[in-house]
Amino acid sequence: MPTRAATPSDLPVVAEIYAHYVLTSVATFELDPPDEQEWRRRFDAVVAAGLPFLVVERDAEVLGYAYCAPWKTRPAYAGTVEDSVYVSPTAVGTGCGTELLHALLDACRAARLREVIAVIADTGDPASVELHRRLGFVDAGRLVGVGVKHGRRLDTLLLQCSLA
Repeated sequence: MPTRAATPSDLPVVAEIYAHYVLTSVATFELDPPDEQEWRRRFDAVVAAGLPFLVVERDAEVLGYAYCAPWKTRPAYAGTVEDSVYVSPTAVGTGCGTELLHALLDACRAARLREVIAVIADTGDPASVELHRRLGFVDAGRLVGVGVKHGRRLDTLLLQCSLA
């Protein structure tokens, strides 16, 4: 499956994929799906920071996206980013997530980043944690009860991948 740099024309599909998870799951703590204008703002910020924003395609259809954003704004955190990986519900289990995260880590290495942090909601489904561990992430901690969504109090798992 080809993975490539995202373009603004991909943002409607990105918004659609993410909206599914916002509305139907606790995988993200966002409560309302961002509109295309907000996705454009996020995309522009990622690109302006020199960070990767990728999509994966099959038969010219975007099936998922991944990007990195700065972990924190303080200068001492430069070189550390947080990843986001989302796959269309129709493509779950097809290898899209693995392809995206692998390509994202390669792009982070090329950008000379040092650390990639994954903040994963503990939904009870181990798929995202297992994906990250398969690609070199190690457990870095748990934040207990930090999110509330759909009537559930949720933990987040922190994983970290050192690139240097």
